[in-house]
Amino acid sequence: MSADVTDKQNDESKANPLKNSIMNASVCVLVGHSIEAITSAVVLASLGQRIHLYADSALLKQQIQQYGFEHHLQALWQMYEQQHIIVSHALPDNADKLIQRYEKPNCDNSGDVDENSDSDEPQTVALYWLFLNSIQSVWTEDSWVTAFNHSHQQATPLIMSGIEQLGRVTALAQRLQRAWVYYIPFVFLQDGDAYSSMLNPSLWLLGEKTADSSQHLEVLKPIMQHARAAHYTDIATIEFARSSIMAMLATRVSFMNEMSRLADSQQVDIKQVSHIMGLDERVGSSYLQAGWGFGGNTLPTELSKLQQSSASHSLDMPLLHSIMHINEDQKELIFRKFWQYFNGFIDNRTVMIWGGSYKTGSGRTAGSAIHPLLALLWSYNIRTLVYSDKAQPELAALYPQQPLLELIASPYQQLNEAQAIFIMSWAPQEQLDIAKINQQAMPIFDARNALTRRQINHLVGDYMGIGRSK
Repeated sequence: MSADVTDKQNDESKANPLKNSIMNASVCVLVGHSIEAITSAVVLASLGQRIHLYADSALLKQQIQQYGFEHHLQALWQMYEQQHIIVSHALPDNADKLIQRYEKPNCDNSGDVDENSDSDEPQTVALYWLFLNSIQSVWTEDSWVTAFNHSHQQATPLIMSGIEQLGRVTALAQRLQRAWVYYIPFVFLQDGDAYSSMLNPSLWLLGEKTADSSQHLEVLKPIMQHARAAHYTDIATIEFARSSIMAMLATRVSFMNEMSRLADSQQVDIKQVSHIMGLDERVGSSYLQAGWGFGGNTLPTELSKLQQSSASHSLDMPLLHSIMHINEDQKELIFRKFWQYFNGFIDNRTVMIWGGSYKTGSGRTAGSAIHPLLALLWSYNIRTLVYSDKAQPELAALYPQQPLLELIASPYQQLNEAQAIFIMSWAPQEQLDIAKINQQAMPIFDARNALTRRQINHLVGDYMGIGRSK
């Protein structure tokens, strides 16, 4: 075992003093291939549980590769797999086959039991955890609900997670005959720090089918105890709270982006305004940064589901429509600034792009403004030199045959070949080399307002941000 993995193992052991020997008499059965499922498996394993993870093998492998930037999570996943603490199995085509594995003796030759299972594996299930987004394409709702209702282990807790239309998880819980049914939304998960953010969640929400029944989730007790804030109530309320939290965050981002356009006309720095607003305790400082908008999977999916919920009840939500419109339009704003700066004479140029992920610290580009930006630039035959540390593999996979895309290893590599710089994301801890930028004296189009006012003032070339300028 490498020194890095050993250090990580020691770190997570210190973080979890309650960790026992891994040889428990039961297993936690998780079903799903999402990052939430993978993170849950690793965290539960670090808390002393044995994990059986059922997932589409190809999708699981793909997800693990896409989250290669989650170094701590990756190291622990590999270690626990090697030690057979986490055992991955192919997702069977129906839930009956999965349940029968734990309700039939291992010697059963019916063919429903996984041929790779070890004869001494424990068969008692501590809990079932279904990640709804991962199973919808394989199991129909009626089939898996019926299968769990026919189970002989009705006292086993069943957890559901996922972003669904409001009320759907509540309806599923009511259809399940067992009493210990729960809903856990991953409002706490942070891309780039998934393991730690689940082990010590900022906000732990638990929806209960049966009130005051959290004691039946004994294996999750260490996580609940480490949560900085927690709330337990009925599933319908937790569903609504989850959606409301995400919609509020999206609203704050879109509001600041709309204000940034007015700031441009008033020659006011929106970043300074954001700081001042954050000083007011009634407002707070989170999600007040103007930029190209929000991306990823969570916020867009949440807004889409909320829109579906309102439509199903024939409710008009104009604010929600405005948030989505502002966010999509904002992703093209930095290109329009670029087009206006050069008075439309942009054909056949070369530009440098720094960053590409939907947020700092992540390697995922889902919903990122880099995609519409690249499409617009390529439509003018503009060569794009892209430096995006964590997102390079994903961009390479998405655009394998694009001759105008060149992924580079350093932000300053081939800088002399570019006529403009776009900043899509930049980690605050990484120091920008203004001296190297000034050697070329080219305009900077900062879609994330990454530069400080002092750095902007030291630039030789022009600067255009979102709601701020030189």
